[in-house]
Order: sequence, then C-alpha cells, then structure tokens
Amino acid sequence: MPTRRRFIQLGAAALALPAPNIGRAADKSVLKFVPQADLAVVDPIWTTATVTRNHAFMVYDTLFGQDETYKAQPQMAEGAVADADGKVWTIKLRDGLVFHDGARVLARDCVASLKRWGKRDSFGQTLLGLTDELTAVDDKTLQFRLKKPFPLLPDALAKMTAFMPVIMPERLANTDAFTQVTEVIGSGPFRFVAAERQSGSRAVYEKFAGYVPRSGGVPGRTAGPKIVNFDRVEWHTLPDPATAAAALQSGEIDWVEQPLPDLLPMLAKNPAIEVVIKETTGAVAIMRMNHLHPPFDNPAIRRAILLAIDQSEFMEAVGGPDKSLWRPGVGVFPPGTPLASDAGMEVLNGPRDPAKVKQALAAAGYNGEKVVLLGVTDLANLKAECEVANEMLMRIGMNVDYQAMDWGTVVARRAKKEPPAQGGWNCFFTGWAGLDMFDPVGHLSLRGNGANAWPGWPVAPKIEALRDAWIEAPDLAAQKAIAADIQKQVFEDVPYAPLGQYFQPTAYRKTLTGVLASFPTFWNVKRV
Repeated sequence: MPTRRRFIQLGAAALALPAPNIGRAADKSVLKFVPQADLAVVDPIWTTATVTRNHAFMVYDTLFGQDETYKAQPQMAEGAVADADGKVWTIKLRDGLVFHDGARVLARDCVASLKRWGKRDSFGQTLLGLTDELTAVDDKTLQFRLKKPFPLLPDALAKMTAFMPVIMPERLANTDAFTQVTEVIGSGPFRFVAAERQSGSRAVYEKFAGYVPRSGGVPGRTAGPKIVNFDRVEWHTLPDPATAAAALQSGEIDWVEQPLPDLLPMLAKNPAIEVVIKETTGAVAIMRMNHLHPPFDNPAIRRAILLAIDQSEFMEAVGGPDKSLWRPGVGVFPPGTPLASDAGMEVLNGPRDPAKVKQALAAAGYNGEKVVLLGVTDLANLKAECEVANEMLMRIGMNVDYQAMDWGTVVARRAKKEPPAQGGWNCFFTGWAGLDMFDPVGHLSLRGNGANAWPGWPVAPKIEALRDAWIEAPDLAAQKAIAADIQKQVFEDVPYAPLGQYFQPTAYRKTLTGVLASFPTFWNVKRV
C-alpha cells in the first residue's frame, strides 16, 4: 500500500522559521499554549468541537467530575443521595460557588443548564427522557424525579466529553440549545477575557480570584481540587506545525497540544521538551455522512462506502509510519475496551476492491450525484483524513466537490440542514476521544434519533432500540452481547464510518510540572 503521508523534510533552516511575535514564555505567571485549532465557537452545548470542550473546562464547572479511573466524583456538588428505590436523586451544591460576574451559583442555574445540555447530548437525552421532573428545591438543592431507577446519573453529570453538562447562569442557559451562546460566564477556575480574543490568532484566560477549589481529594482529570498556579493562560493559534515546533524549542511557547507526527522524533530529542501521550484512550477517526440529502440518504450507498475504506491508509496518513501510534481494525467501540468485538468487522477488514465498490454503488442507484466534502485546512490530522477520503471517493467513481476551509468554518457549516447546493454538505471528517465511544449511552455519533441527532441526522430505530436494551441489561455479559448486535446494525444503517484509532502525543517544556493525564487542563500545572 503506498503511503499517503507527505513527509515534511525539516532541516535547521526550517526550524529557524520565525515564530509570531508572542513574546517569551519565561514569565512565571503566564502560560503560553498552542491549541489544536482556533477557538471559533465558545458555547460547548452548540458544538462538539474538541477545542471548545477544552475551553469550556477552563471557564465552566460541572456538578460531578471524572477522576483518573473515570469514576464520577462530586465537583460543584457537595454530594448526591438517591432514595431507596433509586427514582429520586437529591443533589446539594457545595459552598463558595460564584459565577465570574459575581453572582452566586444557584440550583436554578443548574436546572436550566442541565435542561439545555439534555437537548443536545446523547447521555443527557437519555437521562432527561427518564426524568419526570427536574427542579430546584431551594437555592442549594436540585432534585431529579425519575420514571425508573437510573444508577448512571452521576456518570451523566460527570461527562467530560462533548457535549458536557457545564453550569452557566440561568439567563444564558435559557437560550435555545440550537442557538449559540456567545457570552462566556462560568464559575470555573479561569475567566475568559473576551476583549482580548482575536479570531484565528488568540484566546486569553485569567485566573478567577473568586474560584474556591474543592477541598480534599486528589486532582485527576476533571475531579478533585482545581488549583490554578498561573495568573494568565494564552492560547496562540499557529496553524503551521513547523512554526509551532520552532516556538516550543525556542521557549516562546510552553506547550503545543498536537505536534505533527513528523516532528515528534526531533522534539523528543530536545532535552528541554517532554513528548508524551496524556490521553491514553486515543482518538477514533470517523467519516460522517449527511442522511438528509442524496447520495448518502440511501443506506445502500452508505454501505458501499464501508467497502471502500482502508483504515490503514487513513491512519498512516494521520500518524505516519510509526504503527505504535495508530491501529486499524476499529469498529464501534475502541479496541481494548469491554464492549469491543469482531461482530460484522469483515465489512471493514476484508480486501479492498474499487471495482466491486463501483458495482455496489451502481446497484444502489448512485448516478453521479455531487458529493460536497468539507475539507479541513488547519488541523493536520483532519486534513490528512479529508485528503485520503477525497482520493478514495474519486477512486470509486464518485463526483467529489472538495471544499477546503478552516475547522471553525466546518463546525458552523456542518450544522446546516439545507441541501449542499444551498450551503449544506454531504460528508465531513472528525475524531472522537476513545472515551467518547466506551458505551452506547455516551456515543454521540451512534445515535439514530433523527432531528435530535448530531449533524448527519440519521434515523436508525433498530440502533435506538438496542441502545435502550443495553441500558436495561442486567450484567456485563448481556451488555457485550447487545453491543455486538449494535455493531452489526451500525454496519447496516451506517450512521458513521470508523476510520481507525490513533494516539496523539502532546509536547511541553520540562519547566512545566503537574500536567494531568487527560486532555489539556490548566489547573495543577506549575512552572519550576
């Protein structure tokens, strides 16, 4: 198989590229960070963009957090109590919770925030679908009255992958879930400095003096005390990977979230830089097809696409020749997790034959309809996926309209339900943290609930029924059996196509300590 990766030949001259004028990173009170993409959207309920998730956990907090073992732990909540039959959950807020505008965090803020979240998130839709009533009992107490017991309630409220149940003021949380909130007021450890936001270039956060960390416990992922050691964190968007690497090496930048794989060996040789995989669940790349418009409104055409996908081709383009950084043979649930199985995997693991795929497309009724592919220019991983997909689709005879744009524009564009000729789309490419896909409850791209689904809007009643059955399953053995059936049904309905799993190292200067095993979080980190 010929490699699809265009390796960057970097000599001393390339590494001497001048970094943008962002100043030195020597100030102990300022941390300078290069995010994976520009922060185009600040509302974590409007988009699943990972960069927005990372932003959200700086400025917002959640009732529960997840520790290093992925267990739910009280965060904004003092604790939670379920009554004897498990149908009434009472949650009390801890003392000292204040929004960035100085107002106290009240139970009614939490109720409004959770109701907005529950309209978009897979886990939230399940929880609120089982809820008869969610109310504020008093200023510090909220209560769920459920139709039936739901032991996963704390796990839902601890969700740290998109969408997350962040708490915002009631007046903002009352915004329709499908309308962006542009004012950023949270109660988290950092305050967003809107006046210094420069689209495509910079986002700035300041330590929130009114934040009271949770007492006791051990910092881990989004749980435990969030101790801030920097007065200011600056995100500098540097789309050119070589420029970002040069800035990291020179000390102008402290931390680069996602260095280009080609640059990792060079960075790892630098004694001043730590290169490490902090998010050990990896990421799963996916192709998302629009079920509302031709040609992918036809399930037979979507099934034909599965026959064309070579996961190794995609993953080598994303991760380079080092096969320890990626793996093919990936289905609905990530390899190594309890629900992963081989059920139906022959559709992805068998020989790839473009001629047979062309025959399958013709038999399905494909007649040369245009396929608008939303290409990404400013995220190396997604750019590689899009370019491989473009070649793959053309190889099997599809009429591809490759429209290249930055990731922020893709995020906005993919929300459009209009036909492609009117500003809509046919397919886009993205990735989920492996954690997003551990089970059917939180697996957002698995949902088949039509207009309430994630962009792509599949209608898949059999998947939905199996998902409900999984929630009711009495033990792990039953869950595994249902998960295998879900995977087989996914290959029939094709709400999305898995492209493989990859592991993304991050790189930061060794003067930083306390970087948690997680996505980039900025509490607990200090400079030595």
